[in-house]
Amino acid sequence: MSESTKVRAGGRTVEVHRPDKVLFPGPGLTKADLVEYYRSVAPFMLPELAGRPLMLERHPDGLDGPRFMQKNTPASYPDWIHRVELAKKGGTVTHTVCDNTATLVYLADQASLTIHRWLSHAARPDFPDRLVFDLDPAEDDFESVRGAARQLGELLGELKLPSALMTTGSKGLHVIVPLDGRAGFDDVRAFAADVAGTLAGRDPDRLTTEVRTGERGGRLYLDVQRNGYAQTAVAPYSVRPGDRAPVATPITWEQLDDPEVTARRWTLTDVLEQAETRPWSDLPARGRALGPARRRLEALK
Repeated sequence: MSESTKVRAGGRTVEVHRPDKVLFPGPGLTKADLVEYYRSVAPFMLPELAGRPLMLERHPDGLDGPRFMQKNTPASYPDWIHRVELAKKGGTVTHTVCDNTATLVYLADQASLTIHRWLSHAARPDFPDRLVFDLDPAEDDFESVRGAARQLGELLGELKLPSALMTTGSKGLHVIVPLDGRAGFDDVRAFAADVAGTLAGRDPDRLTTEVRTGERGGRLYLDVQRNGYAQTAVAPYSVRPGDRAPVATPITWEQLDDPEVTARRWTLTDVLEQAETRPWSDLPARGRALGPARRRLEALK
């Protein structure tokens, strides 16, 4: 097994240790495969990461070994990697920020399979510019997810809020709403909870906002808990720790109707073709304010 190799990434040379280490035993995908994937997907992924604090899901020995979640940036990370120190209860955390391809490759070398991002930027950490609904089915049943996404998309349309879809690489979908970044996390989460409550009220037999798993009665959970300070959501084009190396993948609303599209449709080996279609290109460059949407929501009640 090679001890290390060097990879050119965005004007820097990054050393990759144990490139032949198998991270995904099923398909036999190695750390070198992970590094090459993140290097290749960087043009599509970096705009979704730039300026945002991150939490890293690391699997140093692959899927068969231990997993740990990393918020604090180790002192051993090179000084060219951007960091930001942010408040937490009782102290601070120094988060990694990924603004360039070299950082993305370095994180892959650290066996960071999945990258979770804040919904706000480091420059304005208290003011999210993304709102996320996580559609979480009771079972591994993507048809229920598909139906809930259509219902949520229709409601967001009534509120005149543009939205985007992303497969999670697990069981569900994220529905993402771009915001103008003027409302704080408390207001955003309260609004998201009201939207979810309205939607569940329209279809109480299939949808729920019940946090307790045992009380959901087999219904799909409309999860809005990620819309809080220091909470994170899986970043677009992140690899997930599944057998085939599934990837959290942006899709169009039209693709939601494709029976071949599921939560784990794309993997590390084939997602680049989907990324090259730029499925979120129709989203407006500027996010929406919450005020008008909240007034429209109140009018629906």
